[in-house]
Amino acid sequence: MTLETCIGGMAAVGAGHTITFCTVPSEAFAPDPSSAPWWRRGVVYQIYPRSFADGNGDGTGDIAGIRSKLGYLRDLGVDAIWINPWYLSPLDDGGYDVADYRQIEPRYGTTDEAEALITEAHEHGIKVIADVVPNHTSYQHTWFQEALQAPLGDPARDRYHFRPGKGENGSEPPSDWTSVFGGPAWSRVDTMTDVEAAADGVAEWYLHLFAPQQPDLNWENPEVVEEFEAVLRFWLDRGIDGFRVDVAHGLVKDMDYPDLGLATDALLTSASFDGHPFWDRDDIHPIVRRWRNLLDEYDGERMMVAEAWVRPERLPLYLRPDEYHQSFNFDFLEAAWKADDFRTIMEKATTAAAEVGSTPTWVLSNHDVMREATRYGLPDGTDWRSWPATGPANLLDAELGLRRARAAALLLLGLPGSAYLYQGEELGLPEVWDLPVEVLDDPVWEQSGHTLKGRDGCRVPLPWSRSGASYGFGENEGWLPQPQVFGELSASSQTGIGQSTLELFRKALHLRREFGTSDETVELLDAGDDVLAYRRGSGLICVVNFGDEAVELPDHTRVLVHSQSDALAEAPISSSLPPNTAVWLQ
Repeated sequence: MTLETCIGGMAAVGAGHTITFCTVPSEAFAPDPSSAPWWRRGVVYQIYPRSFADGNGDGTGDIAGIRSKLGYLRDLGVDAIWINPWYLSPLDDGGYDVADYRQIEPRYGTTDEAEALITEAHEHGIKVIADVVPNHTSYQHTWFQEALQAPLGDPARDRYHFRPGKGENGSEPPSDWTSVFGGPAWSRVDTMTDVEAAADGVAEWYLHLFAPQQPDLNWENPEVVEEFEAVLRFWLDRGIDGFRVDVAHGLVKDMDYPDLGLATDALLTSASFDGHPFWDRDDIHPIVRRWRNLLDEYDGERMMVAEAWVRPERLPLYLRPDEYHQSFNFDFLEAAWKADDFRTIMEKATTAAAEVGSTPTWVLSNHDVMREATRYGLPDGTDWRSWPATGPANLLDAELGLRRARAAALLLLGLPGSAYLYQGEELGLPEVWDLPVEVLDDPVWEQSGHTLKGRDGCRVPLPWSRSGASYGFGENEGWLPQPQVFGELSASSQTGIGQSTLELFRKALHLRREFGTSDETVELLDAGDDVLAYRRGSGLICVVNFGDEAVELPDHTRVLVHSQSDALAEAPISSSLPPNTAVWLQ
């Protein structure tokens, strides 16, 4: 294995696998390593509150449960927690249907408890990021209920997208737009209220790009703009350190609501073409700049990270110095287990972020996708979003999946930028893909006509102990059933066990602070077709073997951590790396 020298950009060196790159931010943006904002290099742990820890025994996770685990999160080595929506909500879509942005959902706790959590997290050295949902509200939101009862032309209706239907008496939707969850993106008003709000007898419809219980807000309305600025201030005043912005690419719509004549997949692919009527429209950016100005008024390095599913060439627009601090890079979530795929993603993401003075934000898992320990155990080409409906269950090699997930974790945690971990990722939890249909809660199940099980399999409550009604999640059974294997995968069962996934993460996260946060550069090494290797400015070298045969390692003086060895012991010097394995070398 040889190291090729790179001075910014890319260089092709000879034949074969010789492309190397490094990403050095421009001088205008490169921060002093000792004073770089925490978010540029932090590790953020995502908490799905309903499934993290149950503090009162009612089967639902809550703020009391999160507070009880802050010591665990501190010892794990994370810099921040991101909490999925905890606001008042009927939970028709896991809390992404907000009825009141200033009030905590009673099943989770109170606003006072949320403030106490923020204070206690800070005492542990942990930042707190809240999820904000600006594209839509719950149908139970006061605004939407007012709109349903208001006559045509009333300002209350202009906060949302109400349109007369097409066809006889408005019996057809205003356009052919399709919901992300399946079915039309329009619902008739009279399906939810006695008010038909008809003009000349024509029924009205409202827009919802997600579930019918999630009407889209009209961001052309000044009231909407002002309300969300007030919501951001409400939480910033209570000490929140930042916001994850849901559907950041979808706020602004084409107010002509044109028919497009496209198949559902083409229409819903995020910003798949210029001039998309509801994804990635240019008028989004003035809104974001107002938010950024607001955050900049506050002390303490407050930040925003965007959930923006846009084309790679468009993403830098969201990361300009006066807009979002970061945006998620979701490409690892979709990548096949191939060195070339991961290498290309690394190159594009680091280069794009550096061009605008940001850093990449790496993600392997979240509350919307199949857990990687299962995803990586399926054969190449499997449509994991619909499996096992589209293929037999015996396709899964669970042992291989976990082995690859552990290797991918080292790949991700060694990279420059920030890393987002989804709760349970550090335990190596698998997807609970065989949940009985009678317990399914995700609206995808209903909206898809029972063809897709949805996302509940990655939202099953966490196991904290080897036994008990819910393996330590709470005193009683959780809101979704846990498989028996969760006992041996629980946090207490893995603590102190050198080869456990939990101890691997603990060691890697602590080594990251020593070797992975002093700079923002990375050099890709020429390592062969089935191997991905890179070197950081600290001297850390990460090697990942994606292939089926052992490969030779470069000369090294120390093995920092190995994805398949005892994380509590000093790993021995080795000359080779087994298949589907990763290592950090010095």
